[in-house]
Amino acid sequence: MISNQILIVDDEENIRHMLSVILNKEGYQVEIAGDGREALDKLQTTTFDFILADIRMPRMDGISLLNELQSHGVDSTVIMMSAYGTLDTALKAMKLGAYDYITKPFKPDEVILTLLKAKEREKLKRENIFLKSEIEKTYSFENIIAKSDKMREIFATIKKVSGHKTTVLIAGETGTGKELVARAIHFNSPRKNRPFIAVNCGAIPENLLESELFGHEKGAFTGAIKTKNGMFEEADGGTIFLDEVGELPVSLQVKLLRVLQEEEIRRVGGSRSISIDVRVIAASAQDLSLEVKSGNFRDDLFYRLNILSIDIPPLRERREDISLLIEHFINKYNNRLGLAVEKVARDVLGLLLDYLWPGNIRELENCIERTMVLTNSKLITVENLPREIKGKKSPLAFALREDELSIKKTTRIMEKELIEKSLKKTGGNHTRAAKLLEISNRALLYKIKEYQLESGNNVENFS
Repeated sequence: MISNQILIVDDEENIRHMLSVILNKEGYQVEIAGDGREALDKLQTTTFDFILADIRMPRMDGISLLNELQSHGVDSTVIMMSAYGTLDTALKAMKLGAYDYITKPFKPDEVILTLLKAKEREKLKRENIFLKSEIEKTYSFENIIAKSDKMREIFATIKKVSGHKTTVLIAGETGTGKELVARAIHFNSPRKNRPFIAVNCGAIPENLLESELFGHEKGAFTGAIKTKNGMFEEADGGTIFLDEVGELPVSLQVKLLRVLQEEEIRRVGGSRSISIDVRVIAASAQDLSLEVKSGNFRDDLFYRLNILSIDIPPLRERREDISLLIEHFINKYNNRLGLAVEKVARDVLGLLLDYLWPGNIRELENCIERTMVLTNSKLITVENLPREIKGKKSPLAFALREDELSIKKTTRIMEKELIEKSLKKTGGNHTRAAKLLEISNRALLYKIKEYQLESGNNVENFS
């Protein structure tokens, strides 16, 4: 919080008095000093938000004072004033760290306005520092909620790779936290103060994707009324996260490969290449090695992306993390929604541990938020649970057969069932079904074909 403490440094008593009267009326807490040395003495015992200092003073002038403030790490906002100032003096003062410069004789309103602007700038600076520290805490790998051995191995990998520009490929089902891992890599790297740009390759229409990624020149196509930077240019110096990279059309796979090899892009309609410094982190819920075999994904691009891979296990394979996540989400939504839920009942915990969580952590979080809103006590009970978790026809019941222990096969059973349910619920509308499943239209069409599912008759699918 800015406390309005201000130090006036000037060798003229009438200036000090005038400014003290003006600024006291404006609510500032004013201290005065006759020169730079006296100002430094006061700074030994008091912290000031603002320092209003004359340039010409005996013993120690304003420029010398600025130098001393810099060397001692004093972060007060300094405004210089002088009756003898020139542009060169003003520029010198600004280079040494002064925020602004006013010339004597000045009007009271000029001083007040300059201080108000300085106060707003200081507020924004502190908010920015706070937000950066919060982001770094949020995406620190220590704050990814997990205790399982598999996740601990991932933490160790994040720690090793964060400091390097190596391309990373993150694999994992929908809802496992692929973007969270990507952000943890970025915010624990030397690039943390540069942009992190996340792109869902399956969510942008194919005809717009190239322009979104690489930008376009004015007049490149109908509607291109001005030159636009693409996301790779926006991420220059930082990291770009290509989520669902398997959804890229083959034509753009070639261009992405060139970006990775040459570290340069060319805008749509452009005639020159633009050098970029971007770390690429890609992710996919599909098995890209299988996509390569089926001819849907270029093998050279796959090998270029797969320099270092991180496989995030689904929640059903790390059940020891579920209790920890439940506790985390209860604390989160107590704070966010003003609730006072303490825990889940023992039988509820049993059901939550047995459930397969096809939507992984995202589904668990949504479930906990829903049950917390519905409960009328400090305890979450079975009555508060969604039907698919407490009912007999849960995903666990139809996926885990007595004679079937293969995770891959049971996952396919569950995936097929969910697709059938979504298509039935939406009357065969691919677009709405894909949204419910939280996958792209292309991925849904691929899976309908793979599982030989009917999508409904006489329905406009908008696919």
